[in-house]
This record gives sequence, structure tokens and C-alpha cells, in this order.
Amino acid sequence: MADVPLLNITLSHPTFFILTGIPGLAGTQAWLTLIFGPMYLLALLGNGALMTVVQTDSALHQPMFLLLATLAATDMGLATSIAPGLLAVLCLGPRTIPYVACLAQMFFVHALTAMESGVLLAMACDRAVAVGRPLHYSVLVTKARVGYAALALVLKAVAIVVPFPLLVARFEHFRKKTINHTYCEHMAVVELVVGNTRANNLYGLALSLAVSGVDILGIATSYGLIAHAVLKLPTREARSKAFGTCSSHICVILAFYVPGLFSYLTHRFGQRTVPKFIHILLSNIYLLLPPSLNPLIYGARTKQIRERILETFFFRKKQF
Repeated sequence: MADVPLLNITLSHPTFFILTGIPGLAGTQAWLTLIFGPMYLLALLGNGALMTVVQTDSALHQPMFLLLATLAATDMGLATSIAPGLLAVLCLGPRTIPYVACLAQMFFVHALTAMESGVLLAMACDRAVAVGRPLHYSVLVTKARVGYAALALVLKAVAIVVPFPLLVARFEHFRKKTINHTYCEHMAVVELVVGNTRANNLYGLALSLAVSGVDILGIATSYGLIAHAVLKLPTREARSKAFGTCSSHICVILAFYVPGLFSYLTHRFGQRTVPKFIHILLSNIYLLLPPSLNPLIYGARTKQIRERILETFFFRKKQF
């Protein structure tokens, strides 16, 4: 039997890929830097400020604020994993990315996304204990346990995401080197593969359902317990105050999961009806919007954070 020629296929792992940016917006995508650039800058400055005030102010060395600092560090990592390359593609056009760097970016994007979801679950559990069992909060939620929880979340994110680059690295043949995306998203790379990608597709779907599904279920359960505890409080003022302690976290949850839900639904069910550039725009917004909004939400709605930021960066107290 004659060999079937492999047209436009590399015979080994390519040394690089080409990120093209946003298909269909080649002539106007440079203008998007006016949106994504400030978002990234805000993510860096806002989360950097949060981490600084929590680290330097001993009064904020409490479990709730340590979890907030963990979220800020995750946000900075998540935004930085895609924003520099995204802005380079938008401004300068298609760019090359080394094969190994592409797999590394794939790992960090998905691992930090899983980490962010896990931190939001941990913060929901923290609020559930604070509202439901306030007298036991200092015993049940300690700085040491927050540290162990953060370490566990890191190890979990690494363990469940490592298969992504490994599943791609096992392939030797690729149809082309051009990735129609702004970063090395797992399924965007898998589309280039020649071979049976069933394992990649199934693992990607299972991971999305397992991580987001389990975390959302845990967050919903935590807020169910919070609602139950709040409704048992005797006065409207007490109920309002209890709900107020959770308002910032609720806003952060919505900022993370709502864009993610739209991105997931358009990717899974809108392949034929939703234009490609919408898919890619949503995936970038999903990764950059929460890191840029979270510092604003906590800075505006949390009195301790707001006061410490103003004192640290703008109006330092006079020393006598």
C-alpha cells in the first residue's frame, strides 16, 4: 500500500507556534489594547496594593485578609500569564512562541484558573463559618489552616492541570503551526493535532465540570448555610450587617463565574452560530476581567482595606 502523503504536517514536535490574535479583527484589533492594556495595568497595581497592605499591616494578618492576599497573588499570576503576549499580538500582529513556552503557558493559564476557583470556594467557607459560628471562628479558622488550605489548592491545581500539556506533548504530527488565538489555550492547540484527540477532549470537559462544578456547588452550599444562619438573626440590622460581610465576595464570584459561563457556553454550544472572534474575546475577558475588578471591589466595599490603602499610598499618618 502506498504511503499517504502528509500535507502541511510537521514530522516532530514543532519548535514554535504562531499566535495570530483575533480572527476577523486583524485591521482593528490594535484598538483593543485600549481595553486590555488598562485592565492589565489595573490588575497589577490593584492586586499589588492589596498584597502590600496585607503584608505590611499586622492588623490585617487575619484569615479573611490572608485569603484575600492569596486571591490577589493568583489574580496577578493569571493576568500576567496572558496579558503581555496578548498586547504584543494586538499591537504588532502575529508572533511566534516557542513550543515549550506554549505548553508552559497552557499549564499556567489553566492551573491559575483552577486556583482562583478554589480560593473563591475557600473564601465562601470562611464566610460561612464567620456568619454561622462566630463564637468559634477564631478556633476553627486560623492563619495556619489558611496556609495549609492555600498549599492544598496549589497542589490540587498542579496535579489536575499537568495532564493538559502532557496530553498535547504525546503527539508528533501537527497540521500547521498557526494557532488562531491570542494565547496557547488547550483546545486551540489540540485543533492542530493529527491523531486521536478523544482523551484531550474528554479530559478537558471532565476537568471543567469537576473544577467549576464542584467549586460552584461548594460555594452554593456555603451561602445556603449563610442564608440559614442570617435568617435566624433577631433584627433586620443584624441580618443586614451579616449579609454585608459577604457582599464583596458575592461580587467577586459573579465577576469570575459569569464571564466564564458565557465563554464556556459559546465554546461548547455556539461553534457554528457564534463568530470565532467572539469566542476569543470572551476567553480573554474571562481571564482579565476578574483580576482587574477584584481589587476595586474589595477596596471599595471593605473598610479596613480601603483605609489601609489610603494611609499607605496617599495619606500617611503624621508621626509626632
